[in-house]
Amino acid sequence: MTQPTTTVDLKRQLTLFDAVMINAGTMIASAVFIVPATVAAAANGSALMTAVWVIGGLVSLLGALSVAELAAAYPEAGGQYAYLRESYGMVWAFLYGWANFAVINTASIAAIAVGFARYIGFFRDTPLSESAIRIIAIASIIVLTLINCRGVRLGATMQNVMTTLKIVALVALIVTSFVLPGGSPANVQPLWTDAGFGQWIAPFGVAMVAVLWAYDGWIETTYVGSEITNPSRNLPRSIILSTLIVVALYVLVSIAFVYVLSPAAMAGSELVASDAAKVTMGRSGAALVVVAILISTLGANNGIILTAARIPYAMARQGMFFRSQGLVHSAYATPVVALLTQGAIACAFTLVPKCLSIPGVFSICSSRPLYDQLATYVVFAQFVFYAMSAWAVIRLRRTAPDLPRPYRTWGYPLTPIVFIVFAVWLVGNTIVETPKDSAIGAGLILLGLPGYWYWKNVRRAP
Repeated sequence: MTQPTTTVDLKRQLTLFDAVMINAGTMIASAVFIVPATVAAAANGSALMTAVWVIGGLVSLLGALSVAELAAAYPEAGGQYAYLRESYGMVWAFLYGWANFAVINTASIAAIAVGFARYIGFFRDTPLSESAIRIIAIASIIVLTLINCRGVRLGATMQNVMTTLKIVALVALIVTSFVLPGGSPANVQPLWTDAGFGQWIAPFGVAMVAVLWAYDGWIETTYVGSEITNPSRNLPRSIILSTLIVVALYVLVSIAFVYVLSPAAMAGSELVASDAAKVTMGRSGAALVVVAILISTLGANNGIILTAARIPYAMARQGMFFRSQGLVHSAYATPVVALLTQGAIACAFTLVPKCLSIPGVFSICSSRPLYDQLATYVVFAQFVFYAMSAWAVIRLRRTAPDLPRPYRTWGYPLTPIVFIVFAVWLVGNTIVETPKDSAIGAGLILLGLPGYWYWKNVRRAP
């Protein structure tokens, strides 16, 4: 069998269509089928719920418009890793790369896999046990990782098919919700919560974390910047187009669920998408929707697995990570070791217990579902670096005015500034509302500091 080697580089094989499908397919994951129930429980009132999805979409679009400028200027493997390196120096780039390796992308893979496994329980008379959910999640991660080890073209083709199917499924779910019997305009009541501003703003923030987790993925195609053809044109277009497509779908899906189920019924539903389909199409229709959801979650994880391994690959190629992570298979032209390592960490995240304790020393327990815990880790860590990347657009305009910029951020400087303000608020609100999970997310980022010191001062020393 042909062995991995450091002499082989990644190849430009991905088109604009591939890039859009990677981004859109990564964004459309299990979250849109599960998170509406979380939003309904936190934001009481159909108009308030819709506002969460609209605002979350606009925030994601502002971030996409900002990062698109950096993507066109630095079409490299690793995406944000390169932008932070050029803007703030290696320490911040390393912490970002470490955070993705340790929590952001690996926990995302785990959370989506858990959502996939949870929906398999629809076909049983009784819900799957927690252990069964974890086993199925791990199995799905292993299979997708091995597929992407076999070549980027194979992974991209699989992504194109799955993303097309999930978009068709979402459109069908939206249309049937309004066309078939079962829904009612009366279900949209109440439009707004009776609580005062001070009482609903904090839960609104919690709902926003869940929504932004659902939208997350708009940056995914930047990780494979070194494998996209005509990157100065195709990278920014793919980021913006995919974000617009997903925002439109998510807002319409949220409205469709309210029309069929009502906010109160959504808040009490664990499988909100299949429950809505069951009302309009019966159990057989709901089963078809669940099949589409399973395809959707697999497609999302395929996109993350395909792209995210390029971050440790880029770090290793610059001597700032384990050398093995930079190995590229001579036949498949994929970073096989990085892919396998990423898969192993994601599998480990599916085993996160509800309680972490050392008898007589400390005990940290969470009453929140595993899915919500992992989502908080991801959103907290991701938005710290999203804010830094948005500021990098402004910083590089001053420090590198002659840098070729094939695409310039629309609405500059207001676009990145608004995004930064919202990101700072979101991180602060997450700390206040979920301090334990936020602390874990921050701790996982800071664990990268000893690694940075080691690779900077020991491994790279002459």
